[in-house]
Amino acid sequence: MQILGIIPARYASSRFPGKPLVDIAGKSMIQRVYEQAKKCQHLTEVMVATDDHRIFEHVKAFGGEVIITADTHQSGTDRCAEVALAYTHYDVIINIQGDEPYIDPEQISRLAACFNSPDAQIATLIKRVKTEQELHNPNSPKVVVNKLDEAVYFSRSALPHIRGEEPQNWLEFYPYFKHIGIYGYRADILQQITKLSISPLEKAESLEQLRWIENGYRIKVAETDLETYAIDTPEDLELIK
Repeated sequence: MQILGIIPARYASSRFPGKPLVDIAGKSMIQRVYEQAKKCQHLTEVMVATDDHRIFEHVKAFGGEVIITADTHQSGTDRCAEVALAYTHYDVIINIQGDEPYIDPEQISRLAACFNSPDAQIATLIKRVKTEQELHNPNSPKVVVNKLDEAVYFSRSALPHIRGEEPQNWLEFYPYFKHIGIYGYRADILQQITKLSISPLEKAESLEQLRWIENGYRIKVAETDLETYAIDTPEDLELIK
């Protein structure tokens, strides 16, 4: 199975412009993500996809593979789909977040392993919620999972609601999971989902993956014990340092 790892990277972030090029202990963030992804033996190739020539030239300078994409994409999924159209010999595309400089290659491997099942269309990672603060944090989407290890629903709220119990005690009654934002897609499925219109559930929760579920696509999940640390703001960068 041929698997392409794509790292979408854009310069124009509203909360942190130029984020992929910020220095973290002597290397840019995008270089650190790239080097971590390259350690994953399940990936046939790793490539940065960007709409910015500064990022393009920087990746070239450290010896990475990089491609220029359109500047009109609304999501990393759309950017990955454009790249996949140019590299049609890949069976699976893995969308690796460009703002997680210390992503563990084991997480990528666990995601790639989901596609050993011929029924897997889309895959992502989940992690057991350990604290009440995490459970009720709307910035940390939660996932409801069925017995087939497929996502039933994603929500910014804690689901399910434990009737008759105080929210601070819910972790005692149900195994909650949060979403780890890395995705894999069958190449043909990736092209299909990028043609879908924004769905009511997606609009309500502001979670792209609900568009796929609402249109009948199945999302396989794999559990990980590893945490991820995304850098969304300059303050996040200082915490990482």
